[in-house]
Amino acid sequence: MKNEISIGLLGLGTVGSGVAKILQQHQQDLHHKLGVQVSIKKVLVRNNNKERLSILDPNVFTTDIDEILNDSSLDIIVEVMGGIDEAKRAIEEALKAGKQVVTANKDVMAEYGHDLLKLADEQKCDLFYEASVAGGIPIIRTLEDGLASDRISSLMGIVNGTTNFILTKMKKENMSYETALAEATRLGYAEADPSADVDGLDAARKMVILSSLAFSTEVHIDDVLVRGMSEIQDGDLEMANNFGYTMKMVGSSKKDEDGIEVAVEPIFLANSHPLASVNNEFNAVYIYGDAVGETMLYGPGAGSLPTATSVVSDIIAACRNLLLEVNGKRVHSAQHERVIKPESSRFAKYFHRLLVKDEVGVLSKLTAIYSKHGASLQSVMQHPAEQDGQAELVFLTHQISRQQHLNVLNDLAGTASVISHYRIEGEETA
Repeated sequence: MKNEISIGLLGLGTVGSGVAKILQQHQQDLHHKLGVQVSIKKVLVRNNNKERLSILDPNVFTTDIDEILNDSSLDIIVEVMGGIDEAKRAIEEALKAGKQVVTANKDVMAEYGHDLLKLADEQKCDLFYEASVAGGIPIIRTLEDGLASDRISSLMGIVNGTTNFILTKMKKENMSYETALAEATRLGYAEADPSADVDGLDAARKMVILSSLAFSTEVHIDDVLVRGMSEIQDGDLEMANNFGYTMKMVGSSKKDEDGIEVAVEPIFLANSHPLASVNNEFNAVYIYGDAVGETMLYGPGAGSLPTATSVVSDIIAACRNLLLEVNGKRVHSAQHERVIKPESSRFAKYFHRLLVKDEVGVLSKLTAIYSKHGASLQSVMQHPAEQDGQAELVFLTHQISRQQHLNVLNDLAGTASVISHYRIEGEETA
């Protein structure tokens, strides 16, 4: 029986440093849980001359990734270096060498996760990726183990802390979008280039991972409808509040007999919905199961130690499997055929805001467009516009298909009385 498990750590940035810190400082706890020593034997760094964590032996550092991948004495490879191409190659090479792999890389798992998990099955190895979604929240393990007996019908979540922080500041402190983004950047919640966050790509990749796992189906990034923060207009948050809603950037996925729909977009959530109270940089995932009903996981979605906690939890799981000699026993192949719903089968409520000419007969012309496409209206409100001769109309629909919604918008755009228009999806589930 093994008396030590050796780790090769790829990356010593924010997350990698947290992993090293936890592993080094929790040695007694790890030995108690596993009965063996868990040691970091090699660490990949970009610059070997840079000052490093004093808790690590300087002799473990290397700038040559192949020195780690080709080391037969290493049992587990932990990939926390980020990026896509080199990280993907590292995971592939480690699995082909029969090593267990732990990764925090959402980009790689969203783009290539299906292929990598198949490779892990073929090689009888473990590939764990808890930290790829929602930082310190154990959502992957919850879906794989805690809710393994249930059938998940839908899930929705705030899975990007940057956009949630921005919207919280805009609502609670009346900050402009630009000021809130600058504050998020100053505090380290936003990157120097925040486009992946604010355009919705970061959340979309996480929803690919969660949806594939929850529905046992291959979901691809191109299957996700993505609308970013640029869709939010002045006055939207105030309008949401007037209607009893909170605006959130939400990832959602649903599965029924017609197929799967996945989206990331700013929506109106009823103030009574649990996700509406998730503020600042925190994440939360709300799950609907046929048996369990509704449940929510909440916590820090990023950060060195929260994310590292998820990584180390995966390391412990891989260690246990190694000691029990049951690595690669999980089945990762998709159970269901990939069927993505068309626009005509995706239903929601919509808010349509229109700036129109303030003239006789405009309202009847516009409501006729909704009637033409079978789009039922729940309410209509009119607000004074900033300029004379103009008015702002707000239409709230009942549940309609996204295709009906797009058809209505297309006709509105071709109406001479409409100066400008846009929409927000509403979600009233509580």
